[in-house]
Amino acid sequence: MRIQLSVLASIILLFLCGATATLRAADAPPTIDVWPGPAPDQTRPEKPEKFDQSKIIKIGEVFKPTLTIYHAPKDKDSGTSIVICPGGGYSILAWDLEGTEVAQWLNSIGVTGIILKYRVPEHLTQIEHFPPLEDAQRAMSLARSKAKELDIDPNRIGMIGFSAGGNLTALACTNYDHRSYEAIDAVDQVSCRPNFGVLVYPAWLVDDKTFELKPEFKVTAQTPPMFFVHAADDKITAAGDAVLYLALKHAGVSSELHIYAKGGHGFGLRPTANPCSHWPERCEAWFRAQGLLTAADQRSAAP
Repeated sequence: MRIQLSVLASIILLFLCGATATLRAADAPPTIDVWPGPAPDQTRPEKPEKFDQSKIIKIGEVFKPTLTIYHAPKDKDSGTSIVICPGGGYSILAWDLEGTEVAQWLNSIGVTGIILKYRVPEHLTQIEHFPPLEDAQRAMSLARSKAKELDIDPNRIGMIGFSAGGNLTALACTNYDHRSYEAIDAVDQVSCRPNFGVLVYPAWLVDDKTFELKPEFKVTAQTPPMFFVHAADDKITAAGDAVLYLALKHAGVSSELHIYAKGGHGFGLRPTANPCSHWPERCEAWFRAQGLLTAADQRSAAP
């Protein structure tokens, strides 16, 4: 009898473990490969990805870019989506601090978050941002080409980036009229222009000595509007935000700039005693002013 009970308990345990695993798989956000095959301009032998889960989750040695989709809740869904570029100095990706936590915040305000796992590091033989820009341009076109499948508005796809990811977002917003790689399929015939950009403590926007905007950032009247967040005591100068903001203003592109007195670098969305922790509220207000958070039913009823 004891043996039969032991066997029954084992069966029940296996069933519950299987059900839990199935549930976790069902709850996992869908992931899409950015490239149909190997990414272009790959210069180093591929290695396994590295994970570090100390204070924040860090992912390194990324050779296979992906998009991870965090759908907005149906009852809040505005149709707007944002490609998220975590920071990490183009060496690692701060996956939770500047990735999954950002997606969760976006979901809370009715926006679909699409985390871009772009290539890092690739700067040993190339300029730092070249392969990531290829990934970002392809990611924008891929998301837009799958707008119907993903149930998102193809005319409301923005990009948000932190630190190096902010640099990448600035590049994507100012380099959309030509691709950094040869088109490979129909996806690359779809526009890679973000409809708007959010730059949170972006890095390396200006020359260190002259504080002039670097030449790779090409601002015109067609550059998408941007929202900037930085702290004045950041080791990465907030002057870059101000200079790019002024270039946008000169070109007639409506944007918004927030430079806080304190906050340092890498604060993400995690609360602190500093006023910079309120930037998500300011950003949400900017989204609303841009008409990006209009409910889906209202959008369909609009003339």
